[in-house]
Amino acid sequence: MSRRILITGASVAGNTAAWWLGHYGFDVTVVESTPEFRDGGQNIDIRGLGREVLRRMDLEQAALDRGTGEEGTVWIDEHGGEVAKFLTADFGSAGPTAEMEILRGDLARLLYESARNYATFRFGDRIDRIDPIEEGAEAVSVAFSSGQTEQYDAVVIAEGVGSSTRELVFPQENKPRWMDLTIAYFTIPRHADDDKMWRWYNATDGRSISLRPDTHGTTRAMLSLQQPPNGEQEWTVEQQKAYLRERFDDSGWQAHRVLAGLEETEDFYFDVLRQVRMDRWSKRRVVLTGDAAWCATPLAGIGATLAVTGGYVIASELRRNGDIRQAFSAYEEAMRPMVEKGQGVPKIAPRMMNPHSRLGINLLHNTLRIASKPAIRGLATKLFASEPDGPDLSRYEKLPLHQRPHRTGP
Repeated sequence: MSRRILITGASVAGNTAAWWLGHYGFDVTVVESTPEFRDGGQNIDIRGLGREVLRRMDLEQAALDRGTGEEGTVWIDEHGGEVAKFLTADFGSAGPTAEMEILRGDLARLLYESARNYATFRFGDRIDRIDPIEEGAEAVSVAFSSGQTEQYDAVVIAEGVGSSTRELVFPQENKPRWMDLTIAYFTIPRHADDDKMWRWYNATDGRSISLRPDTHGTTRAMLSLQQPPNGEQEWTVEQQKAYLRERFDDSGWQAHRVLAGLEETEDFYFDVLRQVRMDRWSKRRVVLTGDAAWCATPLAGIGATLAVTGGYVIASELRRNGDIRQAFSAYEEAMRPMVEKGQGVPKIAPRMMNPHSRLGINLLHNTLRIASKPAIRGLATKLFASEPDGPDLSRYEKLPLHQRPHRTGP
């Protein structure tokens, strides 16, 4: 197999794939549309197979060291009183907070800082056109918005749920599954009483407010609305913020503090949750990975684990197989079962966790109170997403690495 690979998206999945492809001896370029590396983002966790991949990269301890310090999750009432608490020390992977909790930007930067020694990163550019992708073509011609046109042996699309490059190659093939939940994430100033717990507050009408710790001297806020989609993801940021102010103004607890922080935040992210459902992840010499291939949404609880695992598997299958189509087929065969199980979150789950009535909130709190007893961990396992069985990574353990000289520059 020839060795020139383009990755689009300096994401968790893209940077993981770049790290492994570079170590396997491929000539790797990563193109990213933002003008510089994008930090920021909310809490994600890495479990099971994802941690094993980081361990093989000698990055597991570094990721733990950059963690948010979150020690567990607590549901609270309108007065801030504790309803149910799940400490990671007691529940481990059965609880909502994992041992490895890290901000998306911190994990992506950790991977980027290591991968850039073995791959070329090009920021402020994007793919405008990919062709030809006819059967039997031995290369992919890629035209960039910067005016450059280059040839690659394969292209790995590692973008987000709304990937524009995916639509160039797989137009209208995504059949999204809408999850009836709208979420806004942003950073607000830290208060003295913010602790190391993920605090979750439920209000009526399917509303919830979450506050989570970080290690940057701030607090990560999340506003959730359980409702069918109505195109809100297409609104301007100003419209989205005005909508949140209207919906949460009377929701209680620390709503006014969070809404005040909403006005000043510099990292507002708003999304109407939907899964990416693709019948295929590859087309000749182009392949999808990460959210562009299978976004499971935060409801699945394994998005970052899937991204890290998928980046490793696609790189390793390209190393194992002499034929690109065989590599892509083996990658999909390995990852598809884990993805399908991860996407199996029932649509009733968002409504159960975001009740609309006071009675529904009381029922949720009573269930959580029972499940929070360490002696009843089986119920906690059923309530919170657990990692499904994934691909057998042992097949990649003995793949030889190619220690290329470290690159210099950004």
